[in-house]
Amino acid sequence: MGITFSCSLDDGNPSDMRAADLLKKYALNATFFIPINNREGRKVLAQSDIRELSHEFEIGSHTYDHCFLKDLSMKDAKFQVLEGKKKLEDILGKAVFGFCYPGGKYRREHTELVKEAQFHYARTTTKLCFETGDDPFEMRTTFQFYAHDRNVYLRNFIKAGHWGSRYKGLHLALKHDNWIDRLYALFDHTAEYGKVCHLWGHTKDIDELKAWDEFDQFLSHVSSVVAAPDRLTNEQLAARAFS
Repeated sequence: MGITFSCSLDDGNPSDMRAADLLKKYALNATFFIPINNREGRKVLAQSDIRELSHEFEIGSHTYDHCFLKDLSMKDAKFQVLEGKKKLEDILGKAVFGFCYPGGKYRREHTELVKEAQFHYARTTTKLCFETGDDPFEMRTTFQFYAHDRNVYLRNFIKAGHWGSRYKGLHLALKHDNWIDRLYALFDHTAEYGKVCHLWGHTKDIDELKAWDEFDQFLSHVSSVVAAPDRLTNEQLAARAFS
């Protein structure tokens, strides 16, 4: 059994278009989770770019204004979930089935909101996992393309639970000093054991880290290992895991 790979990129930064070019270069599927606006004042993709991305990749919702749901009243959270989906669907002219909780900040009642909005799945920021989890509205990930130090991995491990299934991921993450080496170690472990590798990130961070060459090289490595039928969007991953 081979490795399954999925990639998701959050926040709809204009540099998503550069990431899309690299993903196409290596024939990798991906999902872009896009808010309509960004309350922090950061740039968001133009509607024409969102439509262009949708020709090759899945587009998912990331609320209307990139809001942490747990910081909102239920009324405002409902607006963010429903209107974010509706506006994206208006832009694309087709249904949007995927949702990602901004910052991974949500409570159980927010998963119910997402279900009521007729999303098919939702992605979290839980890392160090080699499977999607047991709930389509709390899909887990393997790692973020970011220069985290060891303390971030430890905090995420402790806070997100499911420690038994995530311990090996934590061990691999803490074993390496260099953040890029950690990602390769986590990916290669996934490949060796035929598991699920879910990479996510923000292209704004790749810009700030000046890590586009590293991102290119990592995607090249992924494409050399993962068979074409196992390069999935998040929606395809959810369908495979929960159907």
